[in-house]
Amino acid sequence: MEPAEERPDLILVVDDDADIARFVEFNLRLHGFEVIHAGDGQEALEVIERQRPDLAVVDLMMPRIDGLELTRRLRADPMTSALPVIMLTAKGMTVDKVHGLSAGADDYLVKPFDTAELVARVSSTLRRNKEFREVSPLTGLPGNSRIRREITDRVRNGVDYAVGYVDIDRFKSVNDRYGFVRGDEFISALARSLHRAVVAIGLPPAFLGHVGGDDFVIVCTPEQVRPLTSRAVVDFETAADRLYDQSDAERGYVELKDRRGNIRRAALVTLSIGVSVSDSGKRLTNPQEAIAVASEMKSVAKSQPGSYVAVDRRRSVS
Repeated sequence: MEPAEERPDLILVVDDDADIARFVEFNLRLHGFEVIHAGDGQEALEVIERQRPDLAVVDLMMPRIDGLELTRRLRADPMTSALPVIMLTAKGMTVDKVHGLSAGADDYLVKPFDTAELVARVSSTLRRNKEFREVSPLTGLPGNSRIRREITDRVRNGVDYAVGYVDIDRFKSVNDRYGFVRGDEFISALARSLHRAVVAIGLPPAFLGHVGGDDFVIVCTPEQVRPLTSRAVVDFETAADRLYDQSDAERGYVELKDRRGNIRRAALVTLSIGVSVSDSGKRLTNPQEAIAVASEMKSVAKSQPGSYVAVDRRRSVS
């Protein structure tokens, strides 16, 4: 069986100048990219909700939401925080480049630019993103190296922080009963539930990463732990119930055959969340240690019935 062919990278071009947008789109398609277009930052946010581009080429000057504000919003949203952005700036406007990079752009192109430079910048930015940010292809969330860097940044800034390690209880029963495609739907549902919870708690922005499989990591303030996890649990359990076949959801369990042909029952999925807290009571200055403590507490949560949040009791959560 031949391996599945990888889909072309999807590039979002955000520019209110139709001529420039057509020029960029034509040349990117010529080099094997898929391209979608938005006329300004507001439209771009709407497009991103429906589709998940691999990179955005964003003009600085646009009506409604300009390139700087769009980039800031993308960086503040956990689901788009790792989306690479190339900013288009006017010739000679050095201050624009500085502002663009400060807002979170990965690179910039000065207009007018030629085809070779456009394709080279897009290709190199995509390559760096895949190498260093390890974006999950299923959820679009940043992976392990980005998670560690987020914790390191909070340690360096001297702020109190908490790390939550999240996974789905009895996830194997979903794959065994329905197959891996349905299993991926449960993982995507958890990503959306965690994302909604992160957005709902507001500022300061919490960070959401995808370790792999059904394992996720949240980095937030200690005060945000309880409202964030409570909301995520309720949201996910509601979403998960709808992913089961109706008959299984109504009776509250799935029936599975073991290797000997015996029928066993598996309860519906719930969440286990382990939390480590670094505050004035106990400083965790090593990302691996913070994640390890959270993982240890997740094992404690697994021993409890239903969805459960276990917090390292050597530290306090408000």
